[in-house]
Amino acid sequence: MPRRLSVTVERFPLQQPFRIARGVKTEAAVVTCEIGDEYGKGWAECVPYPRYDESIESVLAQIEDVRQLIERGGSRDSLEKALGPGAARNALDCALWDLEAKSTGGRVSAIVCGQTPRPVETAYTIGLDTAEAMASAARAAGRDLLKIKLGTDDDRERIRAVRGAARGARLILDANEGWTAENIKAHLLAAADAGAVLVEQPLPAGQDEILRAIPHPVPICADESLHVGDDLDHLVGLYDYVNVKLDKTGGLTEAVRLTKQARQHGFGLMVGCMVGSSLAMAPALLIAQSADFVDLDGPLLLAKDRENPLRYFGSTVSPPDPKLWG
Repeated sequence: MPRRLSVTVERFPLQQPFRIARGVKTEAAVVTCEIGDEYGKGWAECVPYPRYDESIESVLAQIEDVRQLIERGGSRDSLEKALGPGAARNALDCALWDLEAKSTGGRVSAIVCGQTPRPVETAYTIGLDTAEAMASAARAAGRDLLKIKLGTDDDRERIRAVRGAARGARLILDANEGWTAENIKAHLLAAADAGAVLVEQPLPAGQDEILRAIPHPVPICADESLHVGDDLDHLVGLYDYVNVKLDKTGGLTEAVRLTKQARQHGFGLMVGCMVGSSLAMAPALLIAQSADFVDLDGPLLLAKDRENPLRYFGSTVSPPDPKLWG
């Protein structure tokens, strides 16, 4: 059955500059795919990520490479065979899920979750800054679960300052590959002293073998080191948790498979996101139903979200309205 594929680039300004160890963002630049047939339209969004050698232009080119496949009625399975994991496949895969739901009158959650999805607790992210500025942001956030961006040569003062200001909030510390073999032990001890519940990707992917030989006073989560299920075998003994992001897996289809495999390997599960709109978070919220930690706060960083956005109440986020996705 012939379909129509439309692709647009959209830009969502952030409320304020957002800094991590690799740089500063002032907007969320996303690629939105809409797939339509005679029964309805499905859509989804991806966030090209330079860390993975992606750009708006490269993602648009990848989508064009499989346009004929999609418009001729290609399935999610055929898409997986034609296009590797990454942002481009994510947008197309999730748009196909949404198209199926809208065409049949069903819900994606009935297939993925097997039950009605519920609101989940999400982390709220504090960007990298001076210790004083991060402490002030943590104090003002008023959240139960905070994700603290780190990744400098000495983050110990930042960790102490945030802990003192966080008013009992649980802390996830995300170094974004910014620590080194020389400072990781000191940083992990500082994380333990602060009562952090998780440390995310402390070392560069491919340089993390040292994690096998040192204590984990705080559980350590793989992010940049994990993309798809085939990565899991190597991560056993290095990491305690893995962070599943749809822009890494290449869509909801692989993410469902990956979460099951991760549990079978004995990993704890985190579900995360790039900085995008509610449309990018919506499919991930279905995976989040079974996660230990959820980090789907991207829309909270935007100056303005999409219509029919996700609903955030305090530290929780609710499943998407079908008018948005799914």
